Amino acid sequence: MKAAIYSRKSKFTGKGESTQNQVEMCKEYAKKHFNIDNEYIIYEDEGFSGGNADRPEFQRMIDHAKKKRFDILICYRLDRISRNISDFTSLIELLQDSNIGFVSIREQFDTSTPMGRAMMYIASVFAQLERETAAERIRDNMLQLARSGRWLGGNCPTGYESEPIIYMDNNLKQKKMFKLSPIGDELELVKLIYGKYLELQSLSQLESYCMQNEIKSKKDKYFHKYSLRNILTNPVYAVADSYVYDYFSTNEAQICNPRNEFTGNKGIMAYNKNSVKKGKSVKTRDISEWIVAIGKHKGIISGKDWVKIQNLINKNKALAPRQGTSYAALLSGFLRCAKCDSFMKVKYGQIKKGTGKRHFYYVCNTKGVSKQKLCNVNNLKGEKADNEVIESLKNLIGSGVVKNLDKAKDDIKIKEMENKKLYAKIEENKKAIDNLLKKLSLTDNESVSRYIMDEIEKLDSRNKDLELKLSDESEVTEMESFNIDLLKESIINFAKTVDSSTTTEKRNMLKSIIDKIEWDGEELNINLLEIKPS
Repeated sequence: MKAAIYSRKSKFTGKGESTQNQVEMCKEYAKKHFNIDNEYIIYEDEGFSGGNADRPEFQRMIDHAKKKRFDILICYRLDRISRNISDFTSLIELLQDSNIGFVSIREQFDTSTPMGRAMMYIASVFAQLERETAAERIRDNMLQLARSGRWLGGNCPTGYESEPIIYMDNNLKQKKMFKLSPIGDELELVKLIYGKYLELQSLSQLESYCMQNEIKSKKDKYFHKYSLRNILTNPVYAVADSYVYDYFSTNEAQICNPRNEFTGNKGIMAYNKNSVKKGKSVKTRDISEWIVAIGKHKGIISGKDWVKIQNLINKNKALAPRQGTSYAALLSGFLRCAKCDSFMKVKYGQIKKGTGKRHFYYVCNTKGVSKQKLCNVNNLKGEKADNEVIESLKNLIGSGVVKNLDKAKDDIKIKEMENKKLYAKIEENKKAIDNLLKKLSLTDNESVSRYIMDEIEKLDSRNKDLELKLSDESEVTEMESFNIDLLKESIINFAKTVDSSTTTEKRNMLKSIIDKIEWDGEELNINLLEIKPS
């Protein structure tokens, strides 16, 4: 019987004390109740929340469960597995379908009994309730902080920096909060961006204007449409006046201040703007979810102009065609300029008389936006480039690439064997240390004690060297072997089916083979996906 042990802690410290303690308790339980001594597969996730299943070791465990690599899954506590009912239920169903048992030590749940299964589901409901209650408390706290108009931290918007303010609370205790303090030259740049957008009324033209005039961000990078849009839609620059109040009220945002306080003296602070995943902002929420308050800083753009710009951006967004997703251009999204690393975008020519066919070209985005000032790489004929890439990939089978993949897989197997030997030697040394410690506890002879201690130190030093070597080698994993098989299969499948596939199907196949394709003005350079652990 083989047991899987899963441990997790949300905060990454690099020390692993908490996860290691969980593992040891699970081992003791397995030995006592199932007579399992060394047949373990350990899965440890450190620095990952239990709120979702996007955890590397958890996903590896799921994959192994589908392949029935173990007979029972043991965890220290239920919420170590998941705090989400949907994820938890999916896991239990998978384990049941695979005839794999599940034990949670703390709650004493065992899925081999109907009562154990029922109690497990009930406990998972309470785990999610606790999580949702915590999220509600955080939101209530955010609302309370928002009313103060303070800066809650993070990357400061262009034109401002964080400044501490000392104040006295209701209990006359000294407290500190932060507000946004202006940076003069950066705010002048922001005003220029807003003024130019009102003049040009186009993000593309504004992007082109900034590049041609070498107007750069505070990080000395050229402004692109995405960063310009972020500045233009950030309410932090807007003056808190009646226009802004009416705009947010119409869009059903939660406004912390009454309308009569929007007098035009201060700026706006918007909280809960972006959804966050693993500490990174990933998506702007709908305005109806924002929490809007009057800030402690001064706004620089009149509410009337700011609202006008929001309406223009929304109108243009609705009218703008999607770029880089042509159904005719195969390499859209893969092809980059080798000179400036910008994406190559699709540009269509005139319809050819007689055939009614429209040719297309791949054009460097930076070249087009800067009017050739920042890049002058040659345009690339679309049909010719697409066909060249297809033929190159079809020829991979006969070029030795597939054989090289097979060799790489053999090398991985050799390294895996070496790792097993290292693990075995480390365990052997640990047992020797345990035996020496027992002998040390039984002797009173000082010279014998000193000899034993010297031997323990030698063994411990050897283990540290072995662990260092193991940490370097252990990047080679079973997942790497899986990735090699996947890449090999994708190349073979592409060669067999590409001629009868649609452009969309071809592009989907390319995603499993190609990392990126570069064009230097003369030649195409195809970069295959790297083989690395997931």
